[in-house]
Amino acid sequence: MATKKKETPRGKAPAAAKTSAAPKGGAKTAAPKGGAKAAAPKPAPKVKAPPVVTGPRHPRGRLTAAHGSKEALAKQIAASIVGPDDDADAIAARLRTASNRQLLRLAAASETVKKKWGSREKLIAAIGAAQKKGKDQDFLTKLETYSLPQLVDLARSAERRARA
Repeated sequence: MATKKKETPRGKAPAAAKTSAAPKGGAKTAAPKGGAKAAAPKPAPKVKAPPVVTGPRHPRGRLTAAHGSKEALAKQIAASIVGPDDDADAIAARLRTASNRQLLRLAAASETVKKKWGSREKLIAAIGAAQKKGKDQDFLTKLETYSLPQLVDLARSAERRARA
């Protein structure tokens, strides 16, 4: 349904097309007089926080960011987990085929051992002392067969039990 257009007399513009200098709503444009409110102060400009630098999330990215290459990390880990009967080059060759996630886990475990106990032998002695089996040679030789992350987990759980 169409609406009818209003006809206007010639020479006059339609009411909607008229423009006026006064703002709509009849608001005054003059500045407020003595007792009126002053203009609100402008809010301070927002300061942008510096962007948060995040590291890579994928294991390959974390490995390359922290250690350079997989081969370098494999050599570093092999040197720390080599036993008296093992060859460091053979262990490093086996570690190169391991996943990046496993290498990062082994690196974290070896760093923990270096910082807290100094060596694998001292870690085994600490576990034996915490579980009150320091003189049990069979228990200590069995601990020598465990992997480094297993030993770190045993030591942490023994510390928690001692605190509780």
